Amino acid sequence: MAAPTQTPERLLTPGEVATLFRVDPKTVTRWASAGRIGSIRTPGGHRRFRESEVRGLLADLTSEASPGLH
Repeated sequence: MAAPTQTPERLLTPGEVATLFRVDPKTVTRWASAGRIGSIRTPGGHRRFRESEVRGLLADLTSEASPGLH
């Protein structure tokens, strides 16, 4: 029996991440350079961000910002 094929994870551009966090795309690039958010490089040298990691970080920040809503 063949192993189930795994769907590759969606990769987000700095602009898409910036929209989620409501910041400028250059801020996202600075976060990646500082190691605050993980990124990968495409063969062309562009940064991409794993959607699951971005959404997890966003959820963590959202829960920290509103502790009374849990």
